[in-house]
Amino acid sequence: MSDEDPYLWLEDVSGDAALAWVRERNAETVDELTTLPGFKVLEQEMREVLDDDGRIPWTVRRGAHLYNFWQDADHVRGLWRRTTLEEYRTDHPAWEVLLDLDALAEAEGEKWAWAGSRVLAPEHRHALVLLSRDGADACVVREFDLETLEFVEDGFAVAEAKTRIGWIDHDRVWIGTDFGAGSMSASGYPLQVRRWRRGTPLTDAELVYEGRPTDLSASGWHDDTPGFARDFVHRQIDFWNRELFLLQEDSAGPPLKIDVPDDAGASVHRRWLTVTTKSPWLGHPAGSLLAFDFEAFLAGEREAEVLFTPDERTALAGYSWTRDHLILSTRADVSSRMELLTPGAATGPGASSGGWSRAPLPGLPPLSTASVTDTDPDVGDEYFHQVSGFLQPATLYRGTAGDGGESESLKQNPALFDTAGLAVRQYFATSADGTRVPYFVVGPEDRPGPGPTLLYGYGGFEISMVPQYSAVTGRAWLARGGTYVVAGIRGGHEYGPGWHKAALGANRVRAYEDFAAVARDLTARDISTPAQLGIEGGSNGGLLMGAMLTREPELFGAVVAHVPLLDMLRFHKLLAGASWIAEYGDPDDPADRPHLEGISPYHRIRTDGPAYPPLLLLTSTRDDRVHPGHARKMAARLREHGHPVLFHEHLGGGHAGATDHRQTAFNEALVHTFLWERLTPRD
Repeated sequence: MSDEDPYLWLEDVSGDAALAWVRERNAETVDELTTLPGFKVLEQEMREVLDDDGRIPWTVRRGAHLYNFWQDADHVRGLWRRTTLEEYRTDHPAWEVLLDLDALAEAEGEKWAWAGSRVLAPEHRHALVLLSRDGADACVVREFDLETLEFVEDGFAVAEAKTRIGWIDHDRVWIGTDFGAGSMSASGYPLQVRRWRRGTPLTDAELVYEGRPTDLSASGWHDDTPGFARDFVHRQIDFWNRELFLLQEDSAGPPLKIDVPDDAGASVHRRWLTVTTKSPWLGHPAGSLLAFDFEAFLAGEREAEVLFTPDERTALAGYSWTRDHLILSTRADVSSRMELLTPGAATGPGASSGGWSRAPLPGLPPLSTASVTDTDPDVGDEYFHQVSGFLQPATLYRGTAGDGGESESLKQNPALFDTAGLAVRQYFATSADGTRVPYFVVGPEDRPGPGPTLLYGYGGFEISMVPQYSAVTGRAWLARGGTYVVAGIRGGHEYGPGWHKAALGANRVRAYEDFAAVARDLTARDISTPAQLGIEGGSNGGLLMGAMLTREPELFGAVVAHVPLLDMLRFHKLLAGASWIAEYGDPDDPADRPHLEGISPYHRIRTDGPAYPPLLLLTSTRDDRVHPGHARKMAARLREHGHPVLFHEHLGGGHAGATDHRQTAFNEALVHTFLWERLTPRD
């Protein structure tokens, strides 16, 4: 079927004909939406929210400093900067600016976007800075001196690619990048792990490990913990299966595979190996968190300390190490819980781990989300965590694990919309197969009847939809009288690995049935009506939106899809798409192709049956993860068949759809103007 696709030419990302088509569609969308009453006011409100100086400047600790990347109205591309904890505690910290991306972009004539950094411990003088051209996943790498505040002449530098890089020491790095034919996977990620020495050509970097051509990626990294220095290689077989190897000293022998299941997650901290199970293992259920003495494990011992066991309503959300403690994050019916765990006495091969103690971290309100934002085990037992909710702006706390004291409140985001008269409720819908599906409703406490409602969902890749404060949604939707709904459908991780696996591959329709069940439940509860119900999602959530449009059009009044997957018969041939075969299936496999054709929105478009609700598609030319051709082709085919569709494509922005607050504000104004006009038509 894909060989007969009349719109393949729209997959030519920067082709003249394709970009001419994009410009025509952009102009139509801009003309229709930006001229409506209130658009400019809403766009300005979105910009004010995004640029607000009272926002928490989120940080990561590197040695004596807290590092932050900051964007505002005066720094569109952003500042990389740092300060001390003492300064950070003040209302107006003094920041040392390390790198001004606006100045760099102007000097070099390139639309640089920040993509992160790697700071070398323990001196914290040298950094590897990653810069993206206008938001793409592919980056250039440059070494930066944190004393002179200049790029290091003849330092480590890597041309644009989806590079994996990390320090070993001052003169060596682990590097995976584009070394030519066979060095990158079909998804565009490195397959080779090399050790590169300062002052030598990149092409001479020593090959230490090479994944198979069918693998997703491979990477190496160095653990520089004093007394526990080790080097590891990570082989990503596909999106859900991987292998972890310990490199023997100076690579004298072959890498030693850490003997855990391929679908499990494994990491090593000091003397501990922690394993998160995705399938039952050693008598422990899927979704457990286990700890082993690492040296004992290598010697063949398999006696685990059980740090978490899931139940029907509780799942592991994550964990973070300080130097001597582990912070455990779980969710009960999608609401956060946190505990502080302390390992027992040191042990060796053949001995028991000595038991772990645990204590709850108090102060988490119901229907909220809490997460650790940073720890630096090299520094000690300090940790930072945040707590937020739909109507509760995030608060950042700092604590010291094991000191018995209360966490100190460091920063709080401002309240940027009026929450008076609003309430948060949790409900459960019943899906087609009887599964109980959680969802949150945020809206007027005493609404007399149904009203305009926006339903958001994702349903894939183990990503959970949790309570969190969004000033953009609050100002653009809730403050205008709308109701906002977030659905925790299968495919996510709301209830652990089983919740995700239930919608894998041929079972993808379970996610769509769950979302439709929530939509019907909203109508049954008199919260909304189909004509007043809009839906929104991005990336895999954009696929969800396309599925709803073509499977259940009568349930909705408007649909918004950001950077979506939509052609499920060609996704594996477009950019990073091959990496998602483990999630969806392989279109080239006769066993998978029928169900992929059945869920492919691009191939389900029809002219008979219930009318499609109006659709707004947004994408980015510089998205090198989900190809913009998905959205382009969907819009073209919908137009061909007379369905209502608007399309807008930013020339920059990457998979996020925007690299600066101006672009983001414009996108949000487009979305909420479109939704409000469609769901609350004027007389």
